[in-house]
Amino acid sequence: MMYRTALAFVVGLSFVELCSAAEQYEGLPLVFADDFEQGADHWAPTDAKSWKITEMEGRGKVYDQHAQSDYKPPHRSPSELSLLKDIVVGDFVLLVKARSTAFKAGGHRDCCIFFGYQDDEHFYYAHQGLVRDAISNQLLKVDKGPRKPIGQTNAGSPWGDNGWHQIKLVRRVKEGTIELYFDDMEKPAKTAVDKDFAWGRIGLGCFGETVQWDDVKLYGQKVEPPAKK
Repeated sequence: MMYRTALAFVVGLSFVELCSAAEQYEGLPLVFADDFEQGADHWAPTDAKSWKITEMEGRGKVYDQHAQSDYKPPHRSPSELSLLKDIVVGDFVLLVKARSTAFKAGGHRDCCIFFGYQDDEHFYYAHQGLVRDAISNQLLKVDKGPRKPIGQTNAGSPWGDNGWHQIKLVRRVKEGTIELYFDDMEKPAKTAVDKDFAWGRIGLGCFGETVQWDDVKLYGQKVEPPAKK
């Protein structure tokens, strides 16, 4: 596929070359891309045994969160998590493809995208589940306590099949806006406004399920985190 070929070319660049590339999306420069053909060295899972690179016929290599994690977060929040190393962003657009491999029926078949991740007590995440309830299929925030929903979401079942789905997450710090798109790249499935975490890392994972990931592209403004007090 043309998209995958172009992505592989970007991943093949050095980090300096990648960050100086001209490619942009919604006014933000490309700062990272990964199709996992070279492995997952750019990622830091909270439990390495739960993640692996899997070869799929007709697709190539994918990042496979294939098992439950033994990681125990300090507050009630997802335990299956792999963070992108060394890159901290403010404004960003994240494009990624996901495939749920939790084929059992139930409302918590899900994937999660983490962002604004400052530490294990301060971050946002987007939860994509089959159904909406008080804490599922929502945009949520962890702030020194159990996760809490912060936005609005459209009802529905995003996992309509066992195939791959395109996800886009857009964060604008000054306005505090967060938009999550699922397959439909024109109409957001989830929106929120929250200004608490103006910077952070990006992560992939889920909440007690299993998910495969591929074709990550991150456009954004890289920032230096403030010095710890």
